[in-house]
Order: sequence, then C-alpha cells, then structure tokens
Amino acid sequence: MQAKVSTELTQEKVDKAVSAILEVLGKPENDLHHKALTAFQGGDHQTVKRLSSTNLTDYYCKALGYLGGALKLTPNTDTILAESARSAAEFVKEKALQHLGIQIADALN
Repeated sequence: MQAKVSTELTQEKVDKAVSAILEVLGKPENDLHHKALTAFQGGDHQTVKRLSSTNLTDYYCKALGYLGGALKLTPNTDTILAESARSAAEFVKEKALQHLGIQIADALN
C-alpha cells in the first residue's frame, strides 16, 4: 500500500513552510541580510528580489527572493518553496564550511 501525497495547498501550509525556511536562515548577520529580511517581513518583495538579483552569490538573499512568490498560491508554489529551501540549505552549508575552515586553520597553524 502506497501513502497518498496531499497536493492541496493552503495558505496555512505555505506559511508553515516559509517559517521553516526562515528558521533555517536564522538571524541576519550583516547589513545586506538585515535589509533583505526587513524588506521581506514588510512585504516589500520587489526590494528583496532586487537585492537577490544584484547579489547573485548570496544564498540568504536568494532564499528570501524566492519566498515572496511562494506566498501567492499558484501552481508554481511547490517549486518556489523547493528553490528557496535549497538556497537556505546552501547558505547554511557555506557558513559551516567557512567556520570549519577557520577552525582547521587555527588548529593547524
């Protein structure tokens, strides 16, 4: 017997997914991230998209840039959430690698 996957999207479900992604991103650690998060929380998704498009290597901004589009329930919401989640994971991965690099350098020097 195969488990049935619910494909029904509700605003409540999307809000939970958005909250999970925001939790992974954590608190902003620099001015750019603070500006992007403040804009996102204020509903200024165009500013967030602009910050994402002008800071192409920044996964924090990229994750937030997608999230504004996820708040509108469309056939693309699942894809938007997935891309935002992947960007949030890449952000955390980069932070971990940077931290480990510093720790290893301290240990070996």
